[in-house]
Amino acid sequence: MDKELQTLQKFYTVVIEFLTTYSFQLLGAFLIVVMGWFASQYIYALLLRLFERHHFDMTLAKFVANVSKIVVFAAMIVIALGKIGISIAPFVAAIGAVSLTAGLALQGSVSNYAAGVLLIISRPFKVGDTLLVSGVYGVVEEIRLSYTTLCNEDEELITIPNKQMIGDILVNSFEYRVVESSIGVSYAQDPSVAIEVIYDVLVHHPKVSKTHTPVVGIAKFGDSAIELGLRYWVPTKHFF
Repeated sequence: MDKELQTLQKFYTVVIEFLTTYSFQLLGAFLIVVMGWFASQYIYALLLRLFERHHFDMTLAKFVANVSKIVVFAAMIVIALGKIGISIAPFVAAIGAVSLTAGLALQGSVSNYAAGVLLIISRPFKVGDTLLVSGVYGVVEEIRLSYTTLCNEDEELITIPNKQMIGDILVNSFEYRVVESSIGVSYAQDPSVAIEVIYDVLVHHPKVSKTHTPVVGIAKFGDSAIELGLRYWVPTKHFF
C-alpha cells in the first residue's frame, strides 16, 4: 500500500511540476490549435467564394480548398507541438515514411487523381458529350477526380479510371453519333430518285440532327445492285 501511495505521490508531483513549467505553453498551444481550426475554415470558405466568383470548376475548387484547409490546420498543430517543447522532427520523418509507403501502394489511385485534375483543367470533354474510349461508347454523366462515369443506351453506368481517359485514344462526338449504313437499289431503277427520297426522310426525321446535314449518295456499283451510302447524325442514346 505504501509503495502504491509513493508511486501516486511521485506521479502527482510530476504532473504538478509539468503544469507549473508548461501551463502557459499548454494554454498557448491550445489557443494556436483553436486559431488554426478557425483559420483553416476561413481559408476554405474564402477559396470557395473566390473560385465561384471566377466560375472555376467546383470539383477542382473543392479539392484545392480542402487541401489548403488541411495544410493550414496541420501547420498550426506542428507549431502548437513545438510550443510545448515536443520535437516535431520524428513526426516529420514518420509522416514522410508513411507518405512514401502509401504513395507506392496507391500509385494507381494517385495517378487517377492526377489525371482527374488534368481533365478538369484541360476540359477535353464535358458532361453530356459522347465518348469512345477503350472500345466503350457512352454519354458522360459525371466527371470525378478519380474516375469518369458514362451512360449507354441500356442505361448502364460505365466507370472508367481517369488515367485511362488521359492515356488512351479518346473520340468525342459531343451529343451525337454518326450512323453509317447502305441501301441497295436495282439497276432498273433511277438511283437519283432513291437518293432524293432517302434524303427527304432523313432531313424531316425528328431524331436526326438538324445541325449536321445528312449525306446520301452512290457508294459503289455492286454485282446485282447500286449501293447507296448514308451518313447522318442522331442523339447518342437513339443510335441503335
